[in-house]
Amino acid sequence: MMIPDWQLPPGVDRGLWDYLHSDEMVAGYDAQIAASPLATADLAFCTRWLSDPGKLLDLGCGTGRLCVEFARKGFECVGVDLSSVMLAKARENAATAGVQVEFREGNLVYLAEWPDQRFDAAACLFSTLGMIRGAVNRHKVIGAAYRVIRPGGRFILHIHNRWYRGLGGKRRLGQMWQTLRRSPTAGDITMPQAYGGAPLTLHHFTRREILRLLTSARFRIEEVEPIRVRRSIYGWLIACTRPS
Repeated sequence: MMIPDWQLPPGVDRGLWDYLHSDEMVAGYDAQIAASPLATADLAFCTRWLSDPGKLLDLGCGTGRLCVEFARKGFECVGVDLSSVMLAKARENAATAGVQVEFREGNLVYLAEWPDQRFDAAACLFSTLGMIRGAVNRHKVIGAAYRVIRPGGRFILHIHNRWYRGLGGKRRLGQMWQTLRRSPTAGDITMPQAYGGAPLTLHHFTRREILRLLTSARFRIEEVEPIRVRRSIYGWLIACTRPS
């Protein structure tokens, strides 16, 4: 689905829009995710922190991986995603699994359709937060998550590490310089995407940056689990609580 740049939603650039609406990407997405070690690690992390069935909101649900898994566990799951193509596949996956999940199309920067404290827990996995362009918009996503979680509820987040060695020395050096200069785009790493669209930008966080973002929204940090690839920290899984 093509729309002009001036109509792109807040926090969404052309590269992300093209990526999320690529039929080719969606066709191979489930197989790609299943082959990733992170897909096992993040589900295990969520299972450890979300032990009691309740109302779960998946921010950037993709093809419904988390929602389907937790609907099987007795959770009342709602998945929200910007991509109608991804959501169509998510509904198909839920039907195949024989579970009931509510999927809605929406922008994570705004969650106005849900009242305060609607959910017992929320999750934002597979570096979805890093796909949001602009620090102000990422702050709005975290603030919206805090608002819709009840006191005592959990928030699970996955983000990429700015200093991951797999990014290459030249790119890491450039990021170091931008970070020292406090550039507003420090951490934004742009790469060509494999599906013919505009280049895709993914924000990579420092540990200090993401913890400051979460605590500024009043979340209490419970656990920060590093994800290691070849002895380098690829990213983190983070469990937070909205204080009672």
